[in-house]
Amino acid sequence: MKVGKFKVFENLIRVYNGKRGLHLVVVYLVVGRWRVPWNFRVWRGKGSTSPAALGLKMVKSLPEKLTKHFTQVMVLVDTGFGSVEFIQGVRKKKYHIIAGIARTRKLTDGRCVAQLHKRGQQLYLQGLKFPVFVSWYYFKRNDGKYEKRFVISTKALKASTISWWGKRRWQIEGWFKTAKHRFGLHRFGQGTLLGVYRWFVLSLISYVLAHWAQLQTAIASDELPDWGEAAEIAFHTIFPHLVVLLLLQDIERLRELALSQGINIQISRCKM
Repeated sequence: MKVGKFKVFENLIRVYNGKRGLHLVVVYLVVGRWRVPWNFRVWRGKGSTSPAALGLKMVKSLPEKLTKHFTQVMVLVDTGFGSVEFIQGVRKKKYHIIAGIARTRKLTDGRCVAQLHKRGQQLYLQGLKFPVFVSWYYFKRNDGKYEKRFVISTKALKASTISWWGKRRWQIEGWFKTAKHRFGLHRFGQGTLLGVYRWFVLSLISYVLAHWAQLQTAIASDELPDWGEAAEIAFHTIFPHLVVLLLLQDIERLRELALSQGINIQISRCKM
């Protein structure tokens, strides 16, 4: 969340779900142990393209070279993306979706999901021509109370599996907090939209590099990594290679000049 007036961004700074700031819609890929922010869009406020529509555009733009390597692609989203248009758009791509839905969401028989008593049952939501499967879990709020959260799946799964995936969505919130507070995603100070986009890209790249370094050194674990340590490992691993690469490029660029001065530069790799 940003504070201040930000006149240059007056058409971009908006209030969404009680939070004032420049709001991002992010496609976040989970492939094995990899956690990769793949794409993002800036939501421009009420009256513009909705967050759900922005998310659908990015899901549709996932390259086939990536998705064809997997027998199944699952799209996990929260309640704000559980619209009929989003669900139908994802299914047209032949991906399955697990989405949070409001307790007031209507079924074709007129009931709402809050009236259901059996997890895992197949049902039809108003506006959808194909069936979905429903479950729910209890989410602990900041005040210590538990709130019943409903989740649907377009794939036939056990109720416990649907609930498990529904809970996993909250790990994305954990990634946002990490990106903001450890990689400066929320601290842009640029005066143009292009500058802001560049800042976002640098922030996300720094996260990916630290994540890559953490995966190379850590034993598989569900515990959160020490991001400061991971960033330090990435710096000491990648920066020396970058310096050497730039040096080699300079040598190659100046090779003809060196030869004209009777200097022949030979580079060989030393055994360590």
